[in-house]
Amino acid sequence: MRVFGIDCGTEITGFGVVDLEETARESRLVSKAMGAIRQLKTASTAARLDHVFRELTAELERWQPDAVAIEEVFYSVNAKSALKLGQVRGVALLAAARQGIPIAEYAPLKIKSSVVGYGMAKKEQVQFMVARLLRLDEIPQPADAADALAIAICHIHTAQTLAVQGLAPMANTLPPVGANRAGAGQ
Repeated sequence: MRVFGIDCGTEITGFGVVDLEETARESRLVSKAMGAIRQLKTASTAARLDHVFRELTAELERWQPDAVAIEEVFYSVNAKSALKLGQVRGVALLAAARQGIPIAEYAPLKIKSSVVGYGMAKKEQVQFMVARLLRLDEIPQPADAADALAIAICHIHTAQTLAVQGLAPMANTLPPVGANRAGAGQ
């Protein structure tokens, strides 16, 4: 199973690709890629959104994930910032939807709880646990990429839990653990 996590931001959108490698003895999370899409502050809103869309589309085509996981909208006091973030999220959702990839959305508390075990964990705690779970030698950088990896890990943990419980995956999420899309395999 391959999951493409996206951490949307108004200046930097992080992405991370995590595979679940399963053998008869163990399941192992493996980081395949991570990165950040930086937006030019001087570009128009339309040009910035187009840039994010094109970059995400290229990465999705490259990595052929089984699912895309993205953080849900959080409530913000600053309405203007929330609207800008919503535009980037819409572009990210569109990039995945246009390729027919199932999409799952998770609340920040759910992501932190899944990765750290505590929904109010600090950013540094999440980054540390992402590195630990993926057996990385260093904390993933930039922080936006680490957050995207955390979102992907959350989705894998959720899919594993649903599979163990014998429950069908939630609507608009992954097929059962072990199912792969044709063509995936980088």
